[in-house]
Amino acid sequence: MRMSMEREKVRFPSGGTECAAWHYPGTNGACVVMAAGGGVTKEPGTDPFAARFHAAGFGVLAFDYRRLGESGGAPRQILNIREQLADWRAAIACAAALPEVDPARVAAWGFSASGGHIFEVAARAPQLAAAIAQTPLADGPEASRGAMTYQTPWGMLRLTVRGLLDAVGGLVGRKPLLMPLAGPPGTVAVLTTPDGNDGARALNPGNRYPEWQQEVAARTALSLSFYRPGRQASKARCPLLVVVCDRDRSALPGPAVAAARRAPRAEVVHLPGGHYAPFMDAHEPAVEAELTFLQRHLTDEAPDGDGVAATADPSVRSRS
Repeated sequence: MRMSMEREKVRFPSGGTECAAWHYPGTNGACVVMAAGGGVTKEPGTDPFAARFHAAGFGVLAFDYRRLGESGGAPRQILNIREQLADWRAAIACAAALPEVDPARVAAWGFSASGGHIFEVAARAPQLAAAIAQTPLADGPEASRGAMTYQTPWGMLRLTVRGLLDAVGGLVGRKPLLMPLAGPPGTVAVLTTPDGNDGARALNPGNRYPEWQQEVAARTALSLSFYRPGRQASKARCPLLVVVCDRDRSALPGPAVAAARRAPRAEVVHLPGGHYAPFMDAHEPAVEAELTFLQRHLTDEAPDGDGVAATADPSVRSRS
């Protein structure tokens, strides 16, 4: 496969273990650090965008969080917000030290739960040159309230009980209780929203990535339901692109737009469709907007015109 010839596996230390990453060497001196959404590993969650960024000359470092994919850490399939933010710091440091990378031209990219992390990362990493939050989980409580519309009372009770049992079990060293990333209403799953159930089709068409374990510890749903990273947007000093889908029922566009309004140098791109539309029908406009943004802020090769303007929210956008 051509992609396998253009990237190499690297590992970097984080939190007493190692995170695994794909490194795509670039040609323009800039690098995009990428991580996928909650419970999604680097291949299904970043390959389509990483390949396009790389083709445009950007270096890419696409990594797995600890406890997931090819990274170290045990027990497995646990999404710990504090740990993942530390993994971001380690990944950015790794990218800045790559031989072909200018440390002043490193950007961060994430979607869904990782898109929410982007608000925190941009607030805590002043060395970043730019950041992209794609369909981000900006406000867990609001997303959880919205998700309840697509869950049965019995399903919600079972989800809560399983999450509590898993959290308590974790305190005494028990093996995590796993649940699927998505499922129909009434089942115990992280997402039971209509667009949440598009995840496997969007990220893993034809079971292209059979090694991807589409389950996480049940305590994950509880931690994400209280997570409000959008509140940190006002502290982000780098240019920030927030890509929202107007029919997103899993992460909700409203809180993401509100977070962008608080950021000093943010712009918002609205796309049609649900949570995974940037991987499906809206892939081309998403890539075009993100590449235009990266070229404008990380290189001296900004394209003529402005590929973001047609879809940007003028009430949010702030140009630097």
